[in-house]
Amino acid sequence: MPATVVVGTQWGDEGKGKLTDLLAKDMRLVVRYQGGHNAGHTIVVAKETFALQLVPSGVLYEHTVPVIGNGVVVDPAVLLNECDMLSERGIDTSRLVVSGNAHLIMPYHYELDRMTERFLGHNKLGTTRRGIGPAYADKAARIGLRVQDLLDPKIFRQKLDVVLREKNAVLSRVYNRLPLDGDEIADRYLGEIAPRIEPMIGDTVALVHEALAAGQEVMLEGAQATFLDVDHGTYPFVTSSNPTAGGACVGSGVGPRDINRVVGIVKAYVTRVGSGPFPTELEEGAASDALVERGREYGTNTGRRRRPGWLDLVMLRQAVRLNSISELAVTKLDVLSIFDTLKVCVAYEAGGVRYEHVPYHQSVLHEAKPVFVQLPGWAAELGEAREVGDLPAPARAYLDLISAHVGVPVTYAGVGPERDQYVSLAP
Repeated sequence: MPATVVVGTQWGDEGKGKLTDLLAKDMRLVVRYQGGHNAGHTIVVAKETFALQLVPSGVLYEHTVPVIGNGVVVDPAVLLNECDMLSERGIDTSRLVVSGNAHLIMPYHYELDRMTERFLGHNKLGTTRRGIGPAYADKAARIGLRVQDLLDPKIFRQKLDVVLREKNAVLSRVYNRLPLDGDEIADRYLGEIAPRIEPMIGDTVALVHEALAAGQEVMLEGAQATFLDVDHGTYPFVTSSNPTAGGACVGSGVGPRDINRVVGIVKAYVTRVGSGPFPTELEEGAASDALVERGREYGTNTGRRRRPGWLDLVMLRQAVRLNSISELAVTKLDVLSIFDTLKVCVAYEAGGVRYEHVPYHQSVLHEAKPVFVQLPGWAAELGEAREVGDLPAPARAYLDLISAHVGVPVTYAGVGPERDQYVSLAP
């Protein structure tokens, strides 16, 4: 049974949590394939809100095994706290399996993240300062500690001592910070954390392939989104991993022939957090504030206000081809109900050239001006819609425009935050 990939098509915050939860009801495994606790999925079930950071969405279904793949960077204390939170709310987390090959976020990663952002000043990247980038940097430099190292105190301590020599030198000599205590870190990770994490650790690659071979449904979910991809996003204002569908293969251990469905999640408008180019960004004012407040556009983990803008089909076309997207799920369509007129960007113009896809050169992108088409709004709340016929004609036209311009069908439309507030447009 081939796997399904769920990927964000913008700068994240597209509402992937709701869609992954919706699709997870038919899945045996839900595998998180990259990122860390710098991104969150918010799911509303019977008016109860779950804000997940590391634990995959499938944990909310008793029949689903949530898996954290080798491509994820894990702060084990954050993971345990999240499991405790879910357990206190009656959710069984005993099924969770964590890859022994996933890398650990260590205390020095947090410190270096904070210091680097402070050092960059006005040129800061707008990271969440949760150690994600430094953890991935150590992974690439081959000096990272992995989850499986928690099972061998000798190896853990040897690796920690080696890496601390470098990290403490940087912290003390470059940033004038006190060095970190290796004994204190080892006691915490090996004495307090390891005994609780050990039952969760497993061979997730084998687990996924056994499920696929048995004909079971498997979903691969990422954090962030296409234009935060370190190779394909608006570099350097990106994350430190590959949220694109190609990253799903690497981060889960599933080859491309085992994937036959890629669902792209697109918000009915666009937001981004932190710094970076944003061609369709709205100027501050009533329209901008309305999108933020109606869409609750504040970071799940950080609480930061997101920058809002009109839907950008140039980005979406690029995301479709980068991810081989087979279908789209449009979220938060209901948020647009208050507008009499809607704008949709169908192209960019820069230097007298029209661009149908995102230009590769950063200087061109920073100068790009959106080419908008205008559509009528629908002046009706959509929260009760469950069938295509329940949607006002202008709302259906909005979805049709998206499909027509990017060449991929829209199969779901979100019309509210609750689990059941969606319309299926699948044939």
